[in-house]
Formats: sequence, C-alpha cells, structure tokens
Amino acid sequence: MTIECKVKSIEPLASNTFRILLHPEAPVSFKAGQYLMVVMGEKDKRPFSIANSPCRHSGELELHIGAAEHNAYAIEVVEAMNQAYADDGSIQIDAPHGDAWLQEDQERSLLLIAGGTGFSYVRSILDHCISQNKTQPIYLYWGGKDSSQLYAMQELKQIAQQTKNVHFVPVIENEEQEWQGKRGNVLQAIEQDFESLADFDIYIAGRFEMAGAARDQFVDRKQAQRNRMFADAYAFI
Repeated sequence: MTIECKVKSIEPLASNTFRILLHPEAPVSFKAGQYLMVVMGEKDKRPFSIANSPCRHSGELELHIGAAEHNAYAIEVVEAMNQAYADDGSIQIDAPHGDAWLQEDQERSLLLIAGGTGFSYVRSILDHCISQNKTQPIYLYWGGKDSSQLYAMQELKQIAQQTKNVHFVPVIENEEQEWQGKRGNVLQAIEQDFESLADFDIYIAGRFEMAGAARDQFVDRKQAQRNRMFADAYAFI
C-alpha cells in the first residue's frame, strides 16, 4: 500500500547515520521486523527496516539510515527526506513488506544479530518483546567497524541492566584503546559464546553475505534449525 508521509524530523545518530521520523497520512499496520519501501520513482523503491515496534509507534515510523559517502543508494533517500522536510512536503512509502518478522507462535529463546544499521531491524523486535513483557532469554549481538557505529550502545546497556532476560553484546572490528568488549567478527563472537543454538529463534540483519554465512555456520556447527532462522536476505539468497 502506497502512503504519503510527512518527514517529522531528521537527526544524526552517528557519522553518516540518520534517525528519520515519518508521519503517515493513514495508519500503517506492520509486524515487528518488517520494512517499508521509500518510493523514489515509479520503478525505484528502496527498502529500510522500521526501527520502532508496532505496539509503540504512536502513528509514526522510525528509520535508521546509514548514508556513507560511497552509498549513493541511501544518500539519495536522505537527501529526498531533507528536501521534503525543508519544503514541508511529503514522501511516498510502500508498506509493510518482509516475511522475517517476530514469530510469536513459540516462546523460544531469541538471538538477535545486527551488523551496522541492521540494528534498526532487531531494535523493533527487541522493543516489541520488552513491551509485551516476554520472559524468554533474549541475546542481542551488534557488530560494527568501531564503537562510534554502535550508536545505541548506552541505551542497550541500560535495557540489559533493567531487564533480566535481555543480554547485550557489542562487537567491534577495529582496535580501540578504551574498548573493554569483544573484538572481531560478530558471527565468530557468537560461535565462541554458544555451544548450541538448537533452541533459538535467530533473527539477522546486515549484509547479505553475513546472513548467508550465519545460516551456513550456525546450521552446520551449532545445530541451529534452518527453519527457525529469519532474515529478509533469505528471500533473495
């Protein structure tokens, strides 16, 4: 369904990463973990995860868009959002989309994995679980090049402190003198931390290569159930 949206706000979250709030002219019904398409042209629709949860979105849709210099695909969307905001105009979205939403048919432990701004996908799922007072163990692993890319780290640490069943593990690739957490590849960190993933529902957002590698590694080496692994990438790879 195509819907006109006002751009309510645009603010930086980190270097080249922006939080954008959209106010749709008609209500948008979606599930935690789904995405919307920003309509840039008749045959040009660009997908972005909805970062807020369906139970706490107050009629607004939140996006986290990483628009690094080499990423014209995202930069053009941010520029269009800025133009609409400056002109008090609107942009079009097509929503909802995606089959990798939170499965609530079983109360299995959850493993949420994000690379970079893939965090917006798992944020929606995490927030929904918290708002619904879900009690199963929830592990969130978020990987980035450096700590500045993990723009919601303090928020997540606070959530983990206040919510007994939520465990947050940040992972960075670069050397940082003050860094006290895990270093390296986020998938390797998970492999080191879990003997088995047989009892987990696993949700993944990041580069397609990461989602593909996670499925191969976790099914082969950690007894993950292939049909209980969810990522939008799996519709394409």
